[in-house]
Amino acid sequence: MTTTHSVSNQAPPLVDYDVFGADAALREGVERHAAPERRAEIAAELSALGRAAGSAQAQLWGEQANANEPVLRTHDRYGNRIDEVDFHPAWHSLLTRATAAGLTGDAWTRPDGHLRRAAGFMVWSQAESGHGCPVSMTHAAVPALRTDPELAARWVPLLTSRSYEFGLRAPQDKAGCLAGMGMTEKQGGSDVRANTTRAVPLAASGEYLLTGHKWFCSAPMSDVFLVLAQAPGGLSCFVLPRVLPDGSRNTFLVQRLKDKLGNRSNASSEVEFDGTWAQRLGEEGRGVATIIEMVAATRMDCVLGSTSLMRQAVAQATHHAAYRSAFGGLLIDKPLMSQVLADLALESEAATTTALRLAASFDLDTPQERAFRRMAVAVSKYWITKRCPVVAAEALECLGGNGYVEESGLPRLFRESPLNSVWEGSGNVNALDVLRVLAREPQAVEAFTAELRLAEGADPHFDRALKELLAELSGGAAGLELRARWVVERMALLLQGSLLLRYASAAAADAFCASRLGGDWGSTFGTLPSSAAGSLAAIVDRARPRTGATVG
Repeated sequence: MTTTHSVSNQAPPLVDYDVFGADAALREGVERHAAPERRAEIAAELSALGRAAGSAQAQLWGEQANANEPVLRTHDRYGNRIDEVDFHPAWHSLLTRATAAGLTGDAWTRPDGHLRRAAGFMVWSQAESGHGCPVSMTHAAVPALRTDPELAARWVPLLTSRSYEFGLRAPQDKAGCLAGMGMTEKQGGSDVRANTTRAVPLAASGEYLLTGHKWFCSAPMSDVFLVLAQAPGGLSCFVLPRVLPDGSRNTFLVQRLKDKLGNRSNASSEVEFDGTWAQRLGEEGRGVATIIEMVAATRMDCVLGSTSLMRQAVAQATHHAAYRSAFGGLLIDKPLMSQVLADLALESEAATTTALRLAASFDLDTPQERAFRRMAVAVSKYWITKRCPVVAAEALECLGGNGYVEESGLPRLFRESPLNSVWEGSGNVNALDVLRVLAREPQAVEAFTAELRLAEGADPHFDRALKELLAELSGGAAGLELRARWVVERMALLLQGSLLLRYASAAAADAFCASRLGGDWGSTFGTLPSSAAGSLAAIVDRARPRTGATVG
């Protein structure tokens, strides 16, 4: 009997490995920023989460949650309005593990909390990205709620809980709650000051009835939402629960779910308010100022989410190349493929190193660090989220036709990759935010440039690029709008270069600075300078995950 379909020369699945332990840049960054007395404890927790993220079970949950998309049920069988969304059980399994790992609460409840939580978010998001949306918003709602001690006392313990309980019930009857956010409206988008939703005050202090709509409200089955509406005193922030304290449902009309490019597991909706009860958070007319802390935290999560996606894309590409043979040898040993893989690995390591530096800044929380991250989060959000789609596309191509097939997982990564650049302000919105900081917050500019200068003298390409940027910024923000994207890109690359020069291997730092800052780089990945040729194998090997055991 002749076998006509024997399978050979295919890479085994990248499964049953420690996502944290196999990521050298992440592992070393956590050790660098964690307090010495907590390093072993944090690494052990992240390794356990990493093994869960790399398991066959978690990967199956990710596939199932995206293949079985959420379904909106506006009415029950009798015609009563219910406005509920049904999810596949895999969605609930992913959220149960995420909340149990502290991804909604650790940042606010534990020492080195932001570092722990950022690393954990990057690890667990590699199993599935869509459920990261409610995780992120729940985490981010906490600093905004803390502007009102009474509301914070009611909601923060529930939002930072490690218990996930699905279903619409009175908050006081649940062990844990999730939060969402409603800012944008169809006529305004990012221009939230154009919002038309009205907030009419009631007799009771701080209570209002809201009437209007929200054009993009993700995770509508969350327990509570922070929303913006026009009160008599101007645009204000409100806390809007899905279920009222007496157990009755608030008026929260889910009109439809969005049919999105990616992020298919997550329900994003259009909602209507019609006499919907809410409580004011902060002062009337100070809505943007009140909710800005939530926006800053979710922007940070855009950095983490894109970094996670890039890491998983690079892991898949290097893993495939380590097993696939072509033209007489393994792909990973072919000079041109090693060029591509090394270039991708540099992009991923630069993003990871930057993300962890930002997380550490939240933990340190000194005036200098607050000033630094005011600029650094916006700069990094702009650049890292824009690098994600091109990394995902190139990594997909490393698998050839296999990468274009849904079963490889790369198409889902690719569809997800543009999301974080759009969410919480598109590229232009973030670039304009940087210009606003340049014009109005000199302490943030000084703190950011001080961080860059820590690597001064370490590399001629870096020094030359830094000198050019400082000259560009010396005249202030006036007249820079047309060049805003160029300026922000250079700021981001110099931040990454500074961090790699201080913390990465000489080979990685040299190749990054020569290519990204020195101009010895093409327009696609795989065009690193010839000076990096001797380091390509080491850079790729560092990025490649190993299955079957913890790497550490």
